[in-house]
Amino acid sequence: MVDDTGTARPTTAGDDAPAEYVRANREALVSLALDLLAVDTSNPPGDTREIVAAIERYLDPLPVEVERFAVDPAKPNLLVRVPGASDRTLLYNGHLDTVPFDADAWTRDPLGERADGRVYGRGATDMKGAVASLLFAVRAFAATDTDPPVDLLFAFVSDEEVGGDAGLPALLDAGALDADACVIGEPTCEEGRHSVTVADRGSIWLTLEASGEAAHGSRPTLGVNAVDRLYDAVKRLRRRFGSERLDIDAEMDPIVEESIEYYAPSMGEATARDLFRYPSINLGVFEGGDAVNAVPQSARAELDVRLTAGVHTPDVLAGIRECVADCEGITVADVSWSIGTAEDPDGPLVEAVASTATAVTGDRVFRRSATGGGDAKKLRNAGISTVEFALGTDTLHAPDEYVPVDALVDNAVVYTRLPAAWRAEMDG
Repeated sequence: MVDDTGTARPTTAGDDAPAEYVRANREALVSLALDLLAVDTSNPPGDTREIVAAIERYLDPLPVEVERFAVDPAKPNLLVRVPGASDRTLLYNGHLDTVPFDADAWTRDPLGERADGRVYGRGATDMKGAVASLLFAVRAFAATDTDPPVDLLFAFVSDEEVGGDAGLPALLDAGALDADACVIGEPTCEEGRHSVTVADRGSIWLTLEASGEAAHGSRPTLGVNAVDRLYDAVKRLRRRFGSERLDIDAEMDPIVEESIEYYAPSMGEATARDLFRYPSINLGVFEGGDAVNAVPQSARAELDVRLTAGVHTPDVLAGIRECVADCEGITVADVSWSIGTAEDPDGPLVEAVASTATAVTGDRVFRRSATGGGDAKKLRNAGISTVEFALGTDTLHAPDEYVPVDALVDNAVVYTRLPAAWRAEMDG
């Protein structure tokens, strides 16, 4: 059978009809992904008006409620509601912006190309491919006249790649995301291993400033070198905190151990264990001095400290402030911090996503922590149980970024089956 869009309809009805529709119409899904990739949404500048308009046109024939929400006219967000059979709401979230690209560094078209069972383009795996799979799940429910077992809310957002305020934060501030649980379609695969991301890490972004006394470079003993002072302070911080094993809540141990197992093939088991059992400290910016023949009077450094969920970030920050106070001429000029968040690895949402993905792929799905943090942290802090899941590749942000066609299809199948699995876990 063929519906009025020219796509094939499944020959059997039932709870799995949307998934059958996806598999029967993989070419239409690929075309949708290519249409999204053809719109350049590099951020900066992050203009998503054209792609939002294209999605609105795609959804217009469907019996769904579509709302555009924007605090920045150039960076609109789109909310799509699909009524279901219960008053619980499952939120799907995906961002429409991408990181910039240098077309000269690509051998494929960065605005979309299909070759050898792959779809190439900036955003193919992060995350226009997953957005296409989410949109196709909406179509699959509509085309098969299937009411999802729970209410579905889709939030297609802007401004994610630069951590801006026009996307998800604006929706949360406006109270526009009334949901019980959320799945973000971020890629959660690495070197062929599948996972659902159930935790993130806490962070401390620290700006240190050093003061000294200027002098001519030929007579450095007459001055005080601010660069030397600052680098010594950074070394002291690394010695004191980088080698101090984290005091992690016991309930995080299963996530930590599975995260180590997940990352070990790519970075080595010892490195993976240190990544989660100890703070990571990255010196990202170091500035000081005006000339080679002058003793620097001032210097500035920015450090990125990451802490496993289950560690109370303010306690670590207090220790860092004490350490800095003991360093002559060093002050904390600015600091921002967050606490790592996590889901119960055996909770309803995690179990539903992991079991559904395992059933679709036939492979193990790790339940692991991210090494950083992002929108999942914002949603969990807003009281919405949240995980990240999408099949893809580890080519995100790289030239010739791609997603396999099979991954696009399997993602859409997972997204159509997940509402029933989540409801069963909640009811169970």
